[in-house]
Amino acid sequence: MDFANLIQSVAIYALPVLFAITVHEAAHGYAARHFGDNTAYALGRITLNPLKHIDPVGTILMPLMLYFATNGAFLFGYAKPVPVNFGQLRNPKRDMVWVALAGPASNLVQAFAWAIVFALLVAVGTQEIFFLKMAAGGVFVNLLMWAFNLFPLPPLDGGRILVGLLPYRLAAKFGTVEPYGIFIVLGLVLLGVLGSYWLMPLLQGAYLFLQAIGLPTPLARML
Repeated sequence: MDFANLIQSVAIYALPVLFAITVHEAAHGYAARHFGDNTAYALGRITLNPLKHIDPVGTILMPLMLYFATNGAFLFGYAKPVPVNFGQLRNPKRDMVWVALAGPASNLVQAFAWAIVFALLVAVGTQEIFFLKMAAGGVFVNLLMWAFNLFPLPPLDGGRILVGLLPYRLAAKFGTVEPYGIFIVLGLVLLGVLGSYWLMPLLQGAYLFLQAIGLPTPLARML
């Protein structure tokens, strides 16, 4: 295990990951409050303080254990989900779509912001590779969170969006998958199915779009 490489990776990705997680969870809480549910607000979860959203096991311990166990080949983690009482939303079935969509949307916006930072660094001719890698990492981390969370299986955001869009009877049946959804997702990740047939196409499409609008990103280094 190359500890120097580990420390360098942590230094590069720490800030982008903290921003990605914090803004993602706060966005869910803000959207829920906007549509009538003050649960997250009352618990102090609509905040940009990362300590409010970090889960000691899911955000720190699990990724580190997986990094060492797989020699950096596989990482997985999660933050403390923002509590949402869908029954308090003004139109629960419709509004849950917007609440769920808020998280991935915030990551997409952050990816664009980091891409602009990367483009500006390149434009001014910076020679500091650390900041270039951090900006590139910010694009990658946020696009990864955007794509992963949009996978249409509850409890992921994409699953909640699909439940909100389906007719009531189908939504009720599909919602019963939620207690087992995370285990199904983990299985698909380990089998390489989710990466090859969902994450990779979305990431490649997003990078190509960024390049098409004139934002240079180190696509080859990240995928």
